[in-house]
Amino acid sequence: MPAATPGTPSLLRAMNDRAALELLLAHGPLSRTRIGHLTGLSKPTASQLLARLEAAGLVVATGTDEGRPGPNAQLYTLNARAAHVGALDVTPERVLAAVADLAGTIVGSFELPYAEGAEAVAQVTGALDGALEAAGLGRADLHRVVIATPGAFDPRTGRLRYASHLPGWHSPTLLDEMAAALPLPVEYENDVNLAAVAEQRLGAARGHEDFVLLWNEEGLGAALVLGGRLHRGWTGGAGEVGFLPVPGHPLVREVTRANTGGYQELAGVQVLPRLAAELGIEPPPAATGEDSGYAAAEVAAGVALLRLAADRPEGAHLRFLHSYATLLATGLASLVSVLDPEIVVLSGAAITAGGEPLRALLETELGELAPSRPRLVAGEVSERPVLRGALESALAAAREEVFDTSR
Repeated sequence: MPAATPGTPSLLRAMNDRAALELLLAHGPLSRTRIGHLTGLSKPTASQLLARLEAAGLVVATGTDEGRPGPNAQLYTLNARAAHVGALDVTPERVLAAVADLAGTIVGSFELPYAEGAEAVAQVTGALDGALEAAGLGRADLHRVVIATPGAFDPRTGRLRYASHLPGWHSPTLLDEMAAALPLPVEYENDVNLAAVAEQRLGAARGHEDFVLLWNEEGLGAALVLGGRLHRGWTGGAGEVGFLPVPGHPLVREVTRANTGGYQELAGVQVLPRLAAELGIEPPPAATGEDSGYAAAEVAAGVALLRLAADRPEGAHLRFLHSYATLLATGLASLVSVLDPEIVVLSGAAITAGGEPLRALLETELGELAPSRPRLVAGEVSERPVLRGALESALAAAREEVFDTSR
């Protein structure tokens, strides 16, 4: 084992502080003795560490460790209120906002329907303020915010690309206007990329350095994680696979103007009713809210058909699932052939509704179309994965700042 790198006392203290905070985050309340055991610190040093962190407002005493021989030991836990972060998931139909404490617990949320002609800044601040009010907090309590959108902001121009269907978000001055309205660290990230962050930190991709997340909901998209890091591409457009030309479907030209491409037209959620009709499958009633937009209605109809087929995967229902698996595999095979990922995470309502029957058929089809055979796994973050990923991204940065006691 290599020798430890020598450091100054202040640096070593900061490293020990961070290690203790990470342990409290991972394990919950711990006693001084337990923290000393897990960090390798002596009891006096662990006591000094806890006193320092308690004085800084990063840990709080919380009850005692009862039920063991000897005196009850004082337990300490991370002070979850030491920092808060915000996240927003923006779609053409609504803006969903949430606020979480430092432990990752959502303490407030708010959903705002996307009003026709509304300004993007007003929509974002309105939704965020609603979530803050629900949490009993104000904007000054936020350390940072992460905003998820379709497409991506070009790092060279600051303009949103690959998302012409998102109204009010294409002004060249939008990011400046947003910075003026929210004078705190604000980051913008592609929505599918954030679904991958959620799976990487909390779900099916934990422990995997190279994976693809295939998303199908209102649109087809992918997130690429290579060497443990998101690969965004030169303009932020890596993973915009809906624009991918695919065999079996006419070429779509001027894709950015049409906001679609071959793979989206071949295997997007909108093809599911047609596939079902060709096989004589009558769609079940798909309940959507009265104010749901056309895209939401398409997703609801496709999800209902997939669930129906997955519940009874035989006869016409099995042929329906097999046909859709072939369409999905047609585009996914190109990604797999180029990237050779360890796993492919299937996410988004229009894939996950097909359950294990669709996953198994898709894995078989992919095995015949691509030279490598990654394992296909269902996404595990089923509750608002984009919003959860945005919170996890914001939390990672906030913890990096708050846990650094050397500042």
